[in-house]
Amino acid sequence: MLEFYAQRGPKLMLDETSVFDIGACFVHGVDIAPGPAVPDDGDARIRHSVQGFLFTCGPDHIRHPEPIKGQNDEKYPLHGSFSASPAHVTLFELGDQMSQAEAEVLVTLAAGGRALLKRRWVIDGDSGVVALSDELSNIGAAPFAPMWMYHMNIGAKHFDEKVKLSGAMFEPSEMDWTFGAGDGHVFCVPAGKGQARLSLGPMAAVKNTTLHVGFDTAELPYLQMWRNQKRPAHVLGIEPVSHDWKSRGELAEDGAMGQLQPGEMRRYGLQFSFS
Repeated sequence: MLEFYAQRGPKLMLDETSVFDIGACFVHGVDIAPGPAVPDDGDARIRHSVQGFLFTCGPDHIRHPEPIKGQNDEKYPLHGSFSASPAHVTLFELGDQMSQAEAEVLVTLAAGGRALLKRRWVIDGDSGVVALSDELSNIGAAPFAPMWMYHMNIGAKHFDEKVKLSGAMFEPSEMDWTFGAGDGHVFCVPAGKGQARLSLGPMAAVKNTTLHVGFDTAELPYLQMWRNQKRPAHVLGIEPVSHDWKSRGELAEDGAMGQLQPGEMRRYGLQFSFS
């Protein structure tokens, strides 16, 4: 892991062994990533990734395993093929006013073919805002349907009853972090048009800090939310996502499984900060 920080903002641990995702995320000296307080679906790649503050799902699948068309009993892996793909770091610079890090990640897709991710992290040392910019290219010989989700995980042990979720995409626009019933719940809603924004906080255990997240809905038109408090899990997830919470078959029927042709590229990204 590489320590990544600037004059203001969080200290992030960037994971070179898995897509240059974020492991620990220290805010006022407190790691708000869930660590081992996460569910285990039996996939060692995801068990590693889901413990961190952010991991990337895709680029060929984003949710639970589904059959690969025309390949007998083969299935897309849990959350796609990205996790456990090593990153080749091409730039790493720390500075008070700005820190930046870049990496390239090659991934072999579950159904065949290859994709290249060019990833760039920036922390603005004046505002403390962290920005992630991604470019996904199809470097294989056949098209594939790109699917993408940023899986942001926060350890819910830091929450009390005053912690709220707020954003224009929610109904109501402010709600308790314990949405739904029982030990867990998942929902997925349209994120709106343009730049989507949401907040989670204040977290009294982290000096009354609030997390703010923003993302462009052009390629990430939905927001999925989940929480799991079934022991040993104690986690809440914020997930900007490319597709509605439906099966691949339903999405195909809706015309939502567009193809990325060989040589083509798509851009994704998000920003987050703490106040």
